[in-house]
Amino acid sequence: MTENIPLWIMEKGETPLIATAIHNGHYVREELKKYMLIDEKDRLREEDPYTAEFTEISDSKIVVNISRFEVDFNRPKEKAIYLKPEDAWGLKVWKEIPPKEVIERSLKEYEFFYKELTQFLNQFKKEFGVFVVYDIHSYNHRRKGKDVPPEDPEKNPEINVGTRTMKNREKFQPIIDRFIKDMRSYNFFGRSLDVRENVRFFGGYFPKWIHERYPDNACVLSIEFKKIFMDEWTGEIYPEIFEELKKALKSTVPGVLEELKKLRENVWSTCLPNL
Repeated sequence: MTENIPLWIMEKGETPLIATAIHNGHYVREELKKYMLIDEKDRLREEDPYTAEFTEISDSKIVVNISRFEVDFNRPKEKAIYLKPEDAWGLKVWKEIPPKEVIERSLKEYEFFYKELTQFLNQFKKEFGVFVVYDIHSYNHRRKGKDVPPEDPEKNPEINVGTRTMKNREKFQPIIDRFIKDMRSYNFFGRSLDVRENVRFFGGYFPKWIHERYPDNACVLSIEFKKIFMDEWTGEIYPEIFEELKKALKSTVPGVLEELKKLRENVWSTCLPNL
């Protein structure tokens, strides 16, 4: 635990839709800071600030408060610590690589997170059979500088939905389609949002891990918001845009739950004996 908040929060509500923000965190434990070269501003630019607020759309949620620069839960364990600049978008994270025992403490956090995640998701499997995960992230589109034109919008949709880690896509296709349809249908300041599938991001290790262990139970949608709701260089949020994006995301929940209910009913009916 940090001084004031837990390293992560896993809350189970009444809803079989879990909203997650595993890159929301900015906290780095004290023993690591003396080895770090990267400053807080550069860390913040590559983290996903404000994504915890997006998880408020559901009563079931996971929010991570540890910075991905301490340990990244969206990468396999052997890549979860950014040891080289190429692990971190060319950024030099460390003045010197922390001692082995310090790194091991970070990896223990990783192991404990996934142990708790297993227990958490097992509850959803037992109670609901099938469930949906909104794996919420945000991404930069002005890497060349604040005053330089943004990256090509053709290759950088406002919302990228990653689905390639899914093992049982045919089963969950109605949920994917309904999410994209309802997100596009939202009236975003008089226009539709640019929502596309698997353009820049396909889903990381976190959804891959879930899909491998719950192939018939879990539908994870890796939702990447382009940082149009903030200044990615200063961290300043644009409240009006952010709130509209949050409302757009919330507007997808009834439809996704409706498709999930149909799926559960279909699974149940196929289990009934022929009379």
